[in-house]
Amino acid sequence: MTIAANTSLTFSSVAIREQLSDVIYNIAPLDTPFMSGCSKQTVDNTFFEWQTDTITAGAANRKIEGDDSIGADARVLPTRLGNYTQISQYVNLTSGTDDAVNYAGHGKHQAYQLAKNGKRMKRDMEYMLTFNTARVAGDSTTARTTAGLQSWLGTNYQSVGSGGSPAASAGTGTNAMGDAGSTGSITEAGIKAVIKDCYEAGGNPDLILCKPTIKQAISDLTQTVSALRTETKGDVPAHVVAAVDVYVSDFGTFKIQADRNAWRDRDVFFLDMDFWAIAWLRPFQTVELAKTGDATKQMLLAEYGLVSKNEKSSGILADCAA
Repeated sequence: MTIAANTSLTFSSVAIREQLSDVIYNIAPLDTPFMSGCSKQTVDNTFFEWQTDTITAGAANRKIEGDDSIGADARVLPTRLGNYTQISQYVNLTSGTDDAVNYAGHGKHQAYQLAKNGKRMKRDMEYMLTFNTARVAGDSTTARTTAGLQSWLGTNYQSVGSGGSPAASAGTGTNAMGDAGSTGSITEAGIKAVIKDCYEAGGNPDLILCKPTIKQAISDLTQTVSALRTETKGDVPAHVVAAVDVYVSDFGTFKIQADRNAWRDRDVFFLDMDFWAIAWLRPFQTVELAKTGDATKQMLLAEYGLVSKNEKSSGILADCAA
């Protein structure tokens, strides 16, 4: 094959426009099942409080016919609880030139970065809300901290770990849960124990929330791939179901939900989401900061805290290994 003389070829051209796709591909996981499942409420102080109550266990309540004695019955008073709000923020600073140039895949650079950081903050909040940390009042050198999920779970606690200091929190947000020295394999007996504890405490959880590795371990507990092979007929291909998404227990049916943005792999939560809320002091907002030069500065900000309406509604299986 011969190329005629003076034929213009792309290999020697210097003026060809670069081909850059106008789409930016971002697969960062944005799902936040715990945060999204919480109800919302507003507060007007950095420390906010609420009350929980319970009813005593059933007792032999019988009286003699005609009894005229009048005595005060024992009462269980409500418990007063509280938590702090914490501040999450991102600051975007974009020069006037940077915001004026034509970017592939998005419009104004400042607006794009602001939207991107909004998604980052949601992931941060999911991480922090499921964090094993006690509440911190904060001061001029220490940030306020809202008590995370583990520090509220004190009644319905089981651990499959060994060594160390495994221990439930007080259930008041004032101390973190103690970890075992070593994790242990998750077991169905452990799952059943937490579910029974919740039921006996008066709870009715219906959600099992865990990291992806633990979700897979739960799927492997009682099933094998060979046992789950689905027989098919005709032209429909055979397929294998190797996941357990619903667990039917003696005390209720549970949806099993993986949370890849939760804090860590070793904890499995059994939740009644009707008893969890996010208290907003300052909802998501964009704050325009002082312009001191040829740049736009904006701060994305939220101030929020976790509310455990009654920790006996939920439970935890701690120190699990996949």
